[in-house]
Amino acid sequence: MTSTIPIGITVNGADHEFAEPLSIRELLTRLDLPCQGVAVAVDGAVYPKSRWDEPVGRGWNIEVLTAVQGG
Repeated sequence: MTSTIPIGITVNGADHEFAEPLSIRELLTRLDLPCQGVAVAVDGAVYPKSRWDEPVGRGWNIEVLTAVQGG
């Protein structure tokens, strides 16, 4: 019998655990965050949209940033 170890990640300062692997795109959908008009940073580095379908790693610190107009 194998047990699944939850995938723990932090998104915008909030801790989350998921039972199964998921991609950035799936994570955004699951957390009701927009997939358009946002930038994603993983551990302080910009994470390119071309990699959003790759699995999220255990312990990642993810920031989802939206552009704000004004000055």
